[in-house]
Amino acid sequence: MRIRIAVFTAIAAILLGGCGSGSSSSTSSSGGTSAAAMSSAPTSSSTTTSGATSSGAGTNTSATASSSGPTAAAIPANLCRAGQLQLSFLGGQGATGHGELGFELRNTGDASCTTGGYPGILFLDSSGASLPTTPQHTTDDFFGHVALRPLTIAPGASFSFRLGVSHGQASSAGCQTAYGLQVIAPNDTATLRVKIPNGASECGATTVSPVASGTSAFR
Repeated sequence: MRIRIAVFTAIAAILLGGCGSGSSSSTSSSGGTSAAAMSSAPTSSSTTTSGATSSGAGTNTSATASSSGPTAAAIPANLCRAGQLQLSFLGGQGATGHGELGFELRNTGDASCTTGGYPGILFLDSSGASLPTTPQHTTDDFFGHVALRPLTIAPGASFSFRLGVSHGQASSAGCQTAYGLQVIAPNDTATLRVKIPNGASECGATTVSPVASGTSAFR
């Protein structure tokens, strides 16, 4: 009887030991899978964010370089600018309802400068306030032809342009008398001003000639 009990106890101990070993192996495998999933998610997210940031910065840098390069290269260093120019009124004349006003810009600098094209204009009243101005750029007006060409102006030399105004003709804006003119030289942004002695009557649009060498634009 004692022998049977001892054998039964030994068999039970063996069976219980086998079940405990299987449970421990399953827990270890489950923990490994969970750790792998957690490490791969942040890696993927980090890669995507880095790529978007790099692409955005690259695009902005390229656009900046493209827009600034050609602009800087297209502007000559020796343009005739307001700081080296003296503006003067050459005079006025008229016939059959048409008036001509001539203006001169003299190079007061120590070096030659280049210019060409149309000046910007704005009529002024007796107090220097702006008046409605409607410029029309043209190489051919009532008084003839002025060629559109580049000019090189030596120190002390000058270039000119003329305005064509109409007298006594009805317009929606009405007529006005200008006692001064504000001018922006071609390819510049700074302004120059000059008085028009005794004033000049203007009704409607004003034709503006290209600049010409010397005082040849005023006839």
